Amino acid sequence: MALTIVLIAFAVIVFIQFIYYLFIFGKFSFGSKTDGTPKRLPISIIVCAKNEEENIKKYFQTLVTQNYPDYEIVLIDDASSDETLELFEAYEKQYANVKLVKVQNNEAFWGNKKFALTLGIKAAKNEYLVFTDADCYPSGNDWLLQISSQFTKEKTIVLGYGAYEKVKNSFLNKIIRFETMLTATQYFSWAKIGKPYMGVGRNLAYKKEEFFNVRGFMDHMKIRSGDDDLFINQAANKKNTTILYTPESFTFSEPKTTFSSWMYQKRRHATTAKFYKGFDKFQLGLFFITQFWFLVLAIVLLAFQFQWMIVIGIIVFRYLFTWISLGYAAGKLKEKDVMYWYPIIEIVLIFTQLSVFFRNLISKPVHWK
Repeated sequence: MALTIVLIAFAVIVFIQFIYYLFIFGKFSFGSKTDGTPKRLPISIIVCAKNEEENIKKYFQTLVTQNYPDYEIVLIDDASSDETLELFEAYEKQYANVKLVKVQNNEAFWGNKKFALTLGIKAAKNEYLVFTDADCYPSGNDWLLQISSQFTKEKTIVLGYGAYEKVKNSFLNKIIRFETMLTATQYFSWAKIGKPYMGVGRNLAYKKEEFFNVRGFMDHMKIRSGDDDLFINQAANKKNTTILYTPESFTFSEPKTTFSSWMYQKRRHATTAKFYKGFDKFQLGLFFITQFWFLVLAIVLLAFQFQWMIVIGIIVFRYLFTWISLGYAAGKLKEKDVMYWYPIIEIVLIFTQLSVFFRNLISKPVHWK
């Protein structure tokens, strides 16, 4: 009797996952892309940096050489202790469209990227703002052109894809890129449904009025992270948000190369999710719970060999529809190679997320830099 109940619970969990992967994630995986009309809107690129000297040297030229007629680059130095400020000062003198914002240590907001970004947003002369990080670079010179094409009178928030570079012969790199692809599939899909809940600061754009409509970061200023996802969770809605995932619109970052550094990054990102709207926390929690219990109940049922043919059939069915859905998404985001390792990576991520949850209960990483 007990194992029968376990089998029923197992089938229900797989059914819930079927809904997620086919009817929710399918909105992105199988949906058609939204073609935009090229525009020449005045744009301000905003880059906030704290002790990013080496990355700035590597990537600044990718910003200043954009194939776009009317844009400025707002460089924000958040009280760096290396040569970041000196580099920014040199760029401001060299390029007419570069504006420097210097942020001094402020006792009330010390170490808070949101305070620095707020100063940069206020200093930007243009209404349309495009955000990326100092350790990121766009995929090409048409990045701004791609982003501007998605802005309309109604669509004033554009969610982009922030990819990570591929590293040969690195399983950790495949895990990182798979998780990034899965996360993007989730927030792109919910945005297409009309319930956007997050974006990534590596590749994000919005009109300045959206910032001021929600009082900027004021409602979550004391939370060190979340300048991207918490802001989008508050400001984005069905009417004002669109997504962009053409390869020319991607940005790239160097991925972490050690498991410990990646774990710390995940722990920092995870601290913001509990501040999402109630429905967003529910749907994200339900998705993870079904992933975890699918694995646990499958092991239990197979260990007891209870109705093993039915159980194996359900498992095969589950991996078939998840592989198809994520495979299409991975193709759109140019991450197809990670799908060869999908079942193993999924198991690793389940236990990684559990570890992050319990470790964050004990102590929380709070530093911006």
